[in-house]
Amino acid sequence: MEMHIIKRISNVFHLVTDKLNFGAMNMWFLLNPPGDAAIHVENVDDFKWLNSSYCPVLKQLESAAMKEYYFKADRQKTLSAGSPNLEYRNPKYLSMLNHLRFYLPKVYPKLNKILFLDDDIVVQRDLTGLWEVDLNGNVNGAVETCGESFHRFDKYLNFSNPNIAQNFDPNACGWAYGMNMFDLEEWKKKDITRIYHRWQTMNENRLLWKLGTLPPGLMTFYKLTHPLDKSWHVLGLGYNPTVEHSEIDSAAVIHYNGHETLARDCDDKVPALLDKVHQLRAFLCPRVQDQSIDSR
Repeated sequence: MEMHIIKRISNVFHLVTDKLNFGAMNMWFLLNPPGDAAIHVENVDDFKWLNSSYCPVLKQLESAAMKEYYFKADRQKTLSAGSPNLEYRNPKYLSMLNHLRFYLPKVYPKLNKILFLDDDIVVQRDLTGLWEVDLNGNVNGAVETCGESFHRFDKYLNFSNPNIAQNFDPNACGWAYGMNMFDLEEWKKKDITRIYHRWQTMNENRLLWKLGTLPPGLMTFYKLTHPLDKSWHVLGLGYNPTVEHSEIDSAAVIHYNGHETLARDCDDKVPALLDKVHQLRAFLCPRVQDQSIDSR
């Protein structure tokens, strides 16, 4: 699932999910209306243009090599806990919901600007101020993550490849997906989706980067990203134990983008979040309700 917010007279939330969750999502918001805001739920499977003849990543996912990589990876050496390849076989990399972020003008052709919110974030305060941020001709507004050296480009891209080394600075600052303001007019002017397609096609053999959407995002929006104030988006919940309570309390958006369980990392920091999370999880997945974290 992905969530986007659009500014109109009142807020309109556009959610894109898959056919498995489409009915449940609609019912959830009928039973839990979000105040004065409007909700528009769409099924990604209804986007007929999203096919392998148009999208390089879909074409690649249909290839024999990719199927071998994902579905025949049963050798002990590739599935061992220490294998560097294991994390890239996560099924999330196969979902077009993750790659849909590169097609926003196609999904919402009448919009000029859109605020992208991923499905592992929690909004804690009003985001209206983001609409007033001047992106200075850039396409993407995002919080940078280079406070730590391992969040620079050389962490995500293969600089031993000349296509990477000749086009990018290894010390360039990374930024976070999860909460991004996109100028769709500038996106169309700069033909951003074509740039993404070019890099995705070149990476068919996974020599430029492994998998995922952040590396191609860093490449696609290179020198086209405006840094937002860090208080808009605090990430690291689930893997960074140094995130302070004060940072979480003051953040507009907190981002649970780690691998640890929600309760383990957040229980003592953001307990008020858990009730709604458990309710939604139980509603969407009633058969596994008994296995989920105990509700408060």
